[in-house]
Amino acid sequence: MTTVLIADDEPHLARALQNHLAHWPELTVVAVARNGLEAAERIAALQPDIAFLDIQMPGLTGLEVAQGIEGATRVVFVTAFDEYAVQAFDQEAVDYVLKPVKLDRLQRTMERVQRALAQAAPVAVPPASAAAIDADITDDARLLAVIKRLLPAPHPSAAAAGANPEPLRWVRASRGDTTHQVAVQDVLFFHADEKYTCVQTAQAEYLIRTPIADLAAQLDPAQYWQVHRSTIVNLNHLESTRRDEASRLFVRIKGHATELPVSRAYVHLFKAM
Repeated sequence: MTTVLIADDEPHLARALQNHLAHWPELTVVAVARNGLEAAERIAALQPDIAFLDIQMPGLTGLEVAQGIEGATRVVFVTAFDEYAVQAFDQEAVDYVLKPVKLDRLQRTMERVQRALAQAAPVAVPPASAAAIDADITDDARLLAVIKRLLPAPHPSAAAAGANPEPLRWVRASRGDTTHQVAVQDVLFFHADEKYTCVQTAQAEYLIRTPIADLAAQLDPAQYWQVHRSTIVNLNHLESTRRDEASRLFVRIKGHATELPVSRAYVHLFKAM
C-alpha cells in the first residue's frame, strides 16, 4: 500500500481530494492536516509515501513544510495559485496541480507518483550491466524534462523568487522523543556534532540531521554568519568578541555561557566591528 497525507486548511477541498484519491485502491490516506504545522508534525511521525500539500496554509506554507521534510516523503503541491511553480520544483515536487482538482488531471499526477516511487525503490543491478545503468540515467533525464514541461509557466515575480529563494524560517528539530518546530530567528547558533547539528536556543538544545554546509546555503547571510567549519552564529544574539594571548578570536552569544571560537578563515568578518 502507498500511504498518503493531505494538508489543506479548507476542509471541503481536503475531502474532495480524498474522494478523488479513493479511485486508487492501492492508496491509504493516513492523515488529513488542517495547517502547515500539523502537516509537518504528521509527516515527521508517519513518514507517508506522498504528501499532497496546499501552499497557502496557516502556521507554515506548503513550501516551508516541504523544505523541512527529512525522510523519503514525496510531495505533490495542490494550490489555487500558479505563481509558486518554480519554488515548488526547487523542492523536488513530483507535480504541481491547480485547484479545483479534476479527476483526469489527478490521473496524470498518479502516473508521475508511481514513476517517482518506482525510481526510489532499491533495485539490484548486476555489476556488468553498465549499459542498463546508462539507460536508467537517460530515463531519469527524460522524466525530469517532462515534468519541467508540464509545470505551469511561472509568473515573472516567481522567477525572481526562484533565483533568490526566501531564507529558511523554521527547522524541525528533535529533543528527546519529541520533534519541535523551532523558529530560526530564535536560534543562537548551529553547531555540528558528529552525525547531527545542534540547534541552540536560549531555552534548549535540539538536534537536526542537516549538515552545516547545507544550512549555510539556506540561511539569511546578513543575519547568520559561519564563524567556523562547524559553527554558524545568529548576529542578532551576538554579545561581544574577544582575543586571547595567542590572538585567537572568540565570540560570546547572549544567553549562552560558552564562548565560540572563530577560525582564521572567518576572522575578517569581524574587522569592521
